[in-house]
Amino acid sequence: MSWIKTIPYVEATGRLRKLYDRVTGPDNNVDNIMMAHSLRPHSMEGHMAMYKAVLHHSGNVIPKWFLEVLGVWVSSLNRCGYCVEHHFAGLQRLLQDEARGNAIRAAIEAGEPGQAPLDAAQVAAMYYARQLTEAPADLTEANVERLRSAGWDDGEILEINQVCSYFSYANRTVLGLGCSTDGDVLGLSPNNSKNPDDWGHR
Repeated sequence: MSWIKTIPYVEATGRLRKLYDRVTGPDNNVDNIMMAHSLRPHSMEGHMAMYKAVLHHSGNVIPKWFLEVLGVWVSSLNRCGYCVEHHFAGLQRLLQDEARGNAIRAAIEAGEPGQAPLDAAQVAAMYYARQLTEAPADLTEANVERLRSAGWDDGEILEINQVCSYFSYANRTVLGLGCSTDGDVLGLSPNNSKNPDDWGHR
């Protein structure tokens, strides 16, 4: 499940068991990306707090399905198959339009966000996400101005920035520790956006 030792749910005690109980899915399943933190439970806690805040919080205004699109896109750019598969499944569940979801994924795999069935503002966000992922030091204020011109306000630009930044962190956690999807249930997420402390995966 990863290249370092991990502690499975059935062997967890103390603080780790309490955190596992907060992030479990069906049958006490813990995603491998979370289990990778098991030797340092405090980093799991930090990871989940950030994940919940940027992707599953009632304070966000961008539709969650599009935040998932950005996550799949960034993960594809970083060649993180684990996050692509998890979050594409989540995208399809949220979008409830399989054909459209598949067309978005095809555009992502082709590296051509302009071919995706998205509006002009969403495509602009995809181009920003690519530069933030591949060449962040080359970004200038003009990149943010282009997002404004496309129709995003500054709070929404912050959401776009944060979800893309989070996924680069998650991708490097997965790729650097060799996490696989073996045993994971794809597409689950902490969907109770009204309660930031509810991390349960459903």
